[in-house]
Amino acid sequence: MLSKASNTLNRLSSKKPLKYTLYLSAVIIFFALILIPPIIGILTKVGSIDSILGNPELMNTALGAIGASFVIGLVVAALDLLAGVPLAWLITRGKSRWLTILDTLADLPFVVPTAALGYSLLLFWSSSGGISDLFGQPFISPGWLLVMVLHFTFSFPVVVRVVVGAMLDYKMEYERASRTLGAPPLTASRTVTFPIIKPSLIAAFTLAFARSLSETGATFIVAAGVFLNGPVFMQTVSNQFKSGAITQGTYEGATVFASLILIVVSLIIFVLIRVVGQRLKLPFGHGLPTFEKKLSYKTGAWTRNGIALAVFFVIVLIPSMFVALPAFQAIATGNTLVEAFTGAGIWASFWQSLTLSYGLAAVVTVLGIALGLPMAILIARKTFGKWFSSILDTLINIPIIVPSIALGVSLKFFWSNVPGVPEFVLLVFAHLAITYPYFVRSMSAAMERISVDMEEAAKTLGAKPLTVFRTIVWPITKYSVLSGAIIVLTRSVSETGATLAVATQLQTAPVLIVNWVNSVRGTISPIEGVNALNVGLACGLLILFSFIVLLTLRLLTRKGKV
Repeated sequence: MLSKASNTLNRLSSKKPLKYTLYLSAVIIFFALILIPPIIGILTKVGSIDSILGNPELMNTALGAIGASFVIGLVVAALDLLAGVPLAWLITRGKSRWLTILDTLADLPFVVPTAALGYSLLLFWSSSGGISDLFGQPFISPGWLLVMVLHFTFSFPVVVRVVVGAMLDYKMEYERASRTLGAPPLTASRTVTFPIIKPSLIAAFTLAFARSLSETGATFIVAAGVFLNGPVFMQTVSNQFKSGAITQGTYEGATVFASLILIVVSLIIFVLIRVVGQRLKLPFGHGLPTFEKKLSYKTGAWTRNGIALAVFFVIVLIPSMFVALPAFQAIATGNTLVEAFTGAGIWASFWQSLTLSYGLAAVVTVLGIALGLPMAILIARKTFGKWFSSILDTLINIPIIVPSIALGVSLKFFWSNVPGVPEFVLLVFAHLAITYPYFVRSMSAAMERISVDMEEAAKTLGAKPLTVFRTIVWPITKYSVLSGAIIVLTRSVSETGATLAVATQLQTAPVLIVNWVNSVRGTISPIEGVNALNVGLACGLLILFSFIVLLTLRLLTRKGKV
């Protein structure tokens, strides 16, 4: 039965009309479900820009905030690449059996709901009970520096995940050949590996940059009224509108003005990154062979790995998990833990929201792979021409440039005009719009590393397109597929802003946790039964279950069962 189905699919894959129909369908679905809805939501309010053009003070504030977004985004993306590549190198080239766990731990900051992540970093770096207790004052005060640390924290896992996928897909034979000629491991990686995985390095930088541009909730928490970037500016004018300080026209005009500038300037930067990246030749110069040799062996290797691990644990993982510290107190007290696992009181809604979050993330991940794979192949193989692929490659980034809350509002407005759309479907569309670019960017970069000559050689020997994909493309890119799927899954599980905008009845785990956090902070009316202990335990459970799911996926893949 399977053999007949495989033969049928093989025959169908060789038919050009069917192949181009598949690619064209992927393009249509991208425009119809992911790109056009949020853009239309923004453009329908474009007339309100007049209200900000007549307010020079507000316009200058918006431009200053947007400029800060680009500066922080570019700097953070560069730092992510600088710190993430050594950790990815350790995960993929190390020999310890514990590295699979380290690989999974690298994803956890991506699982924490963004607003809870901001709250966690604020507690760790600036409040009593965190590292500030050692100095008697805030170690990092709320402001631009804490914003940079925050953005580094939540974008770092993206870089690690993309680069790990690329290095696992990469065939070690090239690197081993270089080392047999006397090159130390780091020199072999710099001169052989990195030039081959260059598309993935560029994709990692681009995704980290886009992630920094769009984050709203967490940034607003750590900015604390002393710093503005684009998303914080939008959130600020939103709060001013809700309090009656500004009119609806001014609010809409400021939001549309900031969103359009973010999108246009970002697209120009992405085009420049793509053009410069394609022309960029790696490796740079002749390197420092003696220095690289020292860092490749014994003491140097321990030092290099120690710094990579210290950056990850001290700056990324521990501050991200700090909000879950009360979970250990909850375990010690016993009653809170019992109430949680029996679903008593407020915990009944927690388990419902957790089930919804993972069910939603599973649906979005499957759809993201099914819809994103043809698009990634189309872009990487330039099926409809070089210029068309370049345009698509640029447009793919738009949904992750727009601040998530603005994206959610735009989608809500667009789909509200379509009667009978269930709220769960709205959530799927919102999460798919946010996560789809991560998979496509990761997978298209993986495809670009594969020589077209390999596929053409197989076809000349009579292999059908599906056979070529199954025997050549899939074995080389399967870890990148997993990496992309993990980013989609974790990003969906943690998404807050867009979910708040499109859903009124359904409540995912991140939304519930954010409401609990705001209740504890006193920014909303207190929720009966909610305290810091509950918040910590809820975050801890979300992180624990996500860790188990991700570790299981990774172990199955490493054993060759996926």
